[in-house]
Amino acid sequence: MSLEPKSESPASQLVESPAAPLELTIVMPCLNEAETLAACIQKARLGLERAGVRGEILVADNGSTDGSVALAEKLGARVVHVKEKGYGSALRGGIEAARGKWIIMGDADDSYDFSRIEGFVQKFREQYDLVMGCRLPSGGGTIQPGAMPWKNRWLGNPVLSLIGRVFFKCPARDFHCGLRGFTREAYHKMELKTTGMEFASEMVIKATLKSLRIAEVPITLHPDGRSRPPHLKPWRDGWRHLRFMLIYSPRWLFLVPGLVLSVLGGGVGAVLALMPIHLGRIELSIGTLAVAGASVVIGVQLVAFAFFSKVFAIGEGLLPQDPKLSRMFKAFTLEKGICLGLVILAAGLGLLLHAVWIWKQAGYGELSYGENMRRLIPAVTLIMVAVQICFSSFFLSVLGLKTDTRQPPKI
Repeated sequence: MSLEPKSESPASQLVESPAAPLELTIVMPCLNEAETLAACIQKARLGLERAGVRGEILVADNGSTDGSVALAEKLGARVVHVKEKGYGSALRGGIEAARGKWIIMGDADDSYDFSRIEGFVQKFREQYDLVMGCRLPSGGGTIQPGAMPWKNRWLGNPVLSLIGRVFFKCPARDFHCGLRGFTREAYHKMELKTTGMEFASEMVIKATLKSLRIAEVPITLHPDGRSRPPHLKPWRDGWRHLRFMLIYSPRWLFLVPGLVLSVLGGGVGAVLALMPIHLGRIELSIGTLAVAGASVVIGVQLVAFAFFSKVFAIGEGLLPQDPKLSRMFKAFTLEKGICLGLVILAAGLGLLLHAVWIWKQAGYGELSYGENMRRLIPAVTLIMVAVQICFSSFFLSVLGLKTDTRQPPKI
């Protein structure tokens, strides 16, 4: 990441002194925020004074052309230029240039009140690693009239926050609040990679997965002080956050749907292989049996994808080690996977041979369509599942092979 620090103006010396190390850096990503940047810097300076900490105000500029840089320097903020575009890139650049042991980040649109950061500082002093602001009333926060579009307030934020709490067991109620703080040590532990809007989600997800101490403080969200539209696009960026959470949760993206499809398809298919199911005037028969067989095949493939993605993500350092997965792989080896697949294959071939034998008994002539399909669909389904299990077991072993430069993931 390319950073070009600007020399500090005399005003910045009011915020920090060489006599003592800095405790806190307030980082503001900036892209043409001249309308609101001055108010944010002034409030940030007042916040440092109220909290009683030695700190600095740092503006991470991402290519402003409206005079934001000159304004920030005039008001005593330290400016770093981040060439790589993107919300996450700007924040990463600012965070990596920060001098404080604690860091608070927030948008420079005057929607967050940097003068009221005492709660964040108190949580830092209580040894929390990540301190999230909470705008939602359920967490004691306040959203002023006009501060958040209805689709964000009643749909986007509650739904995404609920998904984050369910998927990752994150304690934060407001999963996507932009005003948050963290220690420098915690930032390095999180090993954040994204460069766009997903940066905010990645931070909370990785802090949770790495068992960092997370706290939440209530804040007030104010109306955006800019006259131009915000950079945020609710539907587009909401989907990006949801997509990122799904990608980081193989359990919910692959494993849970796969298990549901496999169990439901297998149960329904087992009954339909013997007889039709009557629900009032509705009869479930051969067509439903075919759907059940397809559900089993798709479900098994999704379960395999869950393990593939989990093992790969752990091996690449994207997800932390999982003790449960490690225990499972000690019990379920390649050889056991192949044996399981061969047993299922034998069952499928047995059903298929039985169907051929019945056909032979009929002189290879025409058979009852329904009865014949009740024999063939389960047979073919079992054969396909067996092949999936055998080759998936081999592929999982391939993912664990040693390379010349890297040890295999400990799974």
